Amino acid sequence: MAPDALSANALALALRVPATRISEIIRERRGITADTAFRLSVYFETTAEMWMDLQKAYELAQVEHGSLAQIKKEVQRRA
Repeated sequence: MAPDALSANALALALRVPATRISEIIRERRGITADTAFRLSVYFETTAEMWMDLQKAYELAQVEHGSLAQIKKEVQRRA
């Protein structure tokens, strides 16, 4: 996971969150919430905004590579 071979369980313990939360984020089954972003920012000495930006970029990419074509067909443009 991390360059220092940090396990999901060890990170969860350090963040004081359930291990399932970290495991689900790693497996792309759960997004990063504001709470998790702040916890990660404290642990890794970054910003919560960085973690939220990563989440936003991931979600936008998922739609762009998935359902964007269908959305463009369904939604009428403003006249």
